[in-house]
Amino acid sequence: MSRFENVFEFDSNLNGAGLRVGIVMSRFNLPVCEGLLSACIAELKRLGVGDDDMSIATCPGALEIPLILQSMANSGSYDALIALGAVIRGETYHFEVVSNDSCRAIMEVQLDTGVPIANGILTCETDEQAEVRMQPKGSDCAQAAVEMANLHKALSQ
Repeated sequence: MSRFENVFEFDSNLNGAGLRVGIVMSRFNLPVCEGLLSACIAELKRLGVGDDDMSIATCPGALEIPLILQSMANSGSYDALIALGAVIRGETYHFEVVSNDSCRAIMEVQLDTGVPIANGILTCETDEQAEVRMQPKGSDCAQAAVEMANLHKALSQ
C-alpha cells in the first residue's frame, strides 16, 4: 500500500530466501566481532538465507575489510555483503583514522560495484559499549543486507 495516492512505492522486503550474502569480519577485538557475527548469522537464517548461500571471510582489522569486500563484490557471487568489526577508542588519534577511513572505503566499494553493503563496524568509546551493541547491530546488518539486496533487484527490473 502506498502512502500517497497514485504514487508507486517499493515495499520493504525482508525475505532472504535465495539471496547470496557474503560477510567480512575483522579479527581485531575478536570477542565483540564474534558476537556481531553470531547475531548476524542467526538473523540471516531467520530471514530465510540458507547456510549454503552465506560465506564468511575474516581479516586482521577494520582497515582491511574494504579490500575483501571489493574482491567479493567483484566476484559477482553475492547479492549483498556485510562488514563486521569493532573499533574501540584508545588514547591516540588512530581511532578516528580507522573509523573514518574504513567507513569511507566501504561506501566507495558499495558505490563502485553496485553491491549493497551493510556496515556493521562498531565505533565505540569502551569495550562495554561494544558488548552492549554487538547483538543488535549484528541483527540490524542482516536485515539491512537482505532489504537492500531485494530493493536493488526490484529497482533493476
